[in-house]
Amino acid sequence: MKHRKFTQTERELLSQWRKEGVAKKEIAKRLGRDIRTIQRELIRNRTRVSVGKEWEIIYEPVHAQHAAMERKQNAFLTKQPLKNKNIYKYVLNHLRGGWSPEGISGRLREVDHKGEEGWQICHETIYQFIYKGKTDQTKQGQLMEMDGRKKKKIVPTVTDVSQPLYEYLRRKQVRRRKRGGRKAQRVRIPDRVSIHDRPKIVAKRKQFGHWEGDSIVGKNHISGLHTEYERVSSLTRFERLNRITAQEAAKAAQKIFSLLPEKARRSTTLDNGSEHTNHREFGLPTYFADPYASWQRGGNENCNLWIRYYFPKRTDFATITDEELKDVEWELNNRPRKRLNFKTPQEVFTECLNKS
Repeated sequence: MKHRKFTQTERELLSQWRKEGVAKKEIAKRLGRDIRTIQRELIRNRTRVSVGKEWEIIYEPVHAQHAAMERKQNAFLTKQPLKNKNIYKYVLNHLRGGWSPEGISGRLREVDHKGEEGWQICHETIYQFIYKGKTDQTKQGQLMEMDGRKKKKIVPTVTDVSQPLYEYLRRKQVRRRKRGGRKAQRVRIPDRVSIHDRPKIVAKRKQFGHWEGDSIVGKNHISGLHTEYERVSSLTRFERLNRITAQEAAKAAQKIFSLLPEKARRSTTLDNGSEHTNHREFGLPTYFADPYASWQRGGNENCNLWIRYYFPKRTDFATITDEELKDVEWELNNRPRKRLNFKTPQEVFTECLNKS
């Protein structure tokens, strides 16, 4: 039979029938319980009360319910939040480093602790831990240390207790929800070549050196970033745009591609933004996705979401230093990806460059 916890109503009936002198066996029959369950309940949740100058042990339903709920709370607080201390430490360290739960889970499974059963954890378990806090303490990232039935103290389990764990995620969503799309803008671009005229091999992600490009717009649509995403390795590169103009975008693209060997800059696929009208100056063949079809450049759209994790909307990029931009780029390119069998984009990009 499936185990059922005693309810408050059952405790009230148990107390009432005991006062009326009903036998434990009869109470168990009435409640549909085993007699050992009744005996255990009467022993575990009894209390001592004073009667004149004497003490008496009784079963009182309000106290019994409170004792049971407190025991349940303490049992939850003493559990390791994520399987064991080693996994808990690994997960929190890499969440703080900007890794996704799926990236953490996959890296453990495929690279860092491959084949070690005690080190495996599902990414869904990590998400549930982040979003399904059961108490005020665990929502704040705290854990109660226990010594048997005696409480010791409550200790923090993350560096900054005041910061909810979901803020370590890319989108910082208070609740999990479905992703929405992003629409492109229809503009007139000279010498525009459609994505449908692009070599078929590009869509298969088999040939190294094909990129996807876009712009990230900052505060008041003044400054921003030009981003490029390599389709095979998932490597992300971006350069500053002092103004969201075609001249600035062309200059940024030249910085990204000029130092790469020919096999690493075969083509790029752009959206239809007005800042890409000077695409002929990018230094490599360019193609354009269909209007309102950002999914045709899904890798670049995804990398832009990661960049937005560090630089949210309305960021004034004039206040961001070049060192900060390079640090973010390095972190994104040295984070494991599921589609790369949990290798990092930089590792795969280097492998592709070194191939003859």
